[in-house]
Amino acid sequence: MSVQTLACAIIGLDAEPVIVEADHSPHSQPGFFIVGLADKTVDESKSRVRSAIKNSDLSFPRGNVIINLAPADLKKSGNYYDLPIAVACLLKSGQINTNTIIDNSLFIGELSLSGEVRPVPGIISIALMCQARGITNLFLPAANAKEAALVQEINIYPVKTLKQLVGFLNGQEFIDQARQEITEFNVATNFSTDFKNIKGQNSAKRALEIAAAGNHNILMSGPPGSGKTMLAKALPSILPQMTLAESLEVTKIYSAAGQLTSSEPLIINRPFRSPHHTASGISLVGGGAWPKPGEISLAHRGVLFLDEFLEFPKSVLENLRQPLEDGMISISRAAGTLKFPAKFLLAAAMNPCPCGYFNDNEKSCSCTPSDIIRYQKRVSGPLLDRIDINIEVPRIKFEELSTTFNAEDSATIRRRIQAARNIQLERFKNDKIFSNAEMTSALTEKYCVTDDATKQLLKSAIESFHLSPRVYFRILKLARTIADLENSETITIDHLAEALQYRPKVE
Repeated sequence: MSVQTLACAIIGLDAEPVIVEADHSPHSQPGFFIVGLADKTVDESKSRVRSAIKNSDLSFPRGNVIINLAPADLKKSGNYYDLPIAVACLLKSGQINTNTIIDNSLFIGELSLSGEVRPVPGIISIALMCQARGITNLFLPAANAKEAALVQEINIYPVKTLKQLVGFLNGQEFIDQARQEITEFNVATNFSTDFKNIKGQNSAKRALEIAAAGNHNILMSGPPGSGKTMLAKALPSILPQMTLAESLEVTKIYSAAGQLTSSEPLIINRPFRSPHHTASGISLVGGGAWPKPGEISLAHRGVLFLDEFLEFPKSVLENLRQPLEDGMISISRAAGTLKFPAKFLLAAAMNPCPCGYFNDNEKSCSCTPSDIIRYQKRVSGPLLDRIDINIEVPRIKFEELSTTFNAEDSATIRRRIQAARNIQLERFKNDKIFSNAEMTSALTEKYCVTDDATKQLLKSAIESFHLSPRVYFRILKLARTIADLENSETITIDHLAEALQYRPKVE
């Protein structure tokens, strides 16, 4: 009669339970087989499990051992299955006593040849799956314990070695459960770039404040050296604090991508991702033979900064259209279709032409009109439609550079932004969204009510500039954020006028 333990497979960002069945024929020809659509990494666990059992002063079962990973049609990959396979083998050979704790337990972890239990990625997804399915006990690598302990209502047992686990299951050793209390967020306060250190560019600072308050996409255009990159790098210093729900979303992504450390089990600061313009489409949106999150998902609930925006290949930029609209990316491969969240604030910076000096007041442009048109057309109309704020960042004059002044620091701006975001959190508490930019058309009509004069201005803008329905709703969302920054319950004509000025000059 076979025995079984419980493991799991990571599919995208989610975990699915996997039953590990073990059967043993002691009088048959020696052999160790793993079946159930296992890839090379899982198949190699046979050598790790055998050595780990031997070096833990235990005996590997003699004869023929067959391990089945069910369901058989679910692809198993990664280093998750060493520990549950070893437990199943020892359970079948009678070296682990049959007890009730195994029936409602999940085992996960990679084994070293000496029997140590090594960490694996995606632990928070596994813990959330255990919570959802009523699995009481989770045995995992000690290095992953802090991360798993963020999920409540399950017992987290940090395991250092296979020998320790066997001793615990046989009632000979004690493993203290891991606990993690989330009392308050210790968010970062020291940033490399502060708004008070940026001279001039007050219009750009105002635009970035609005973008951060409502999570709106922003595109900055200007000559080289005007401060576009510095402004973008200062953006993290004014972003509002993440809620616990947002932190868990981001942590789940970084855990699945294997980018969490044991010292930082919970991501509490909003991500800031800045891929180089030579990045491939797969690195940006995610993918691979077995898809992993890309930069847009790693920037979820944070900022994706694309410097030298027009130097990215057009085919790569076009990949942003779906996630900017839907807040997620669907990746289809032969192995299946996976969805990754991608609700990020896009901050992009570009030169207006190949030489960079088109419309500059002090240095003449050396590009031909056809060069400028060809360069600017690297960004398609549908992609520009999805950018809420378009601003020009002009050259800073000497007087502004040399003048000593007391500009607002990031902490002051951040307080205003946090107040506006708190209004949004209260507004959307029953809608499962966190910012104005996430509003659907139905929610926009509900929360962005305008008076007759404001409606007339919006109608004139739509008709004069031939704006699309998508832009119509985006302008209303942007006006709503501007009103929130002023703590105004209604959208006034001034709020709408400011929102309209951030549209591109030519539609």
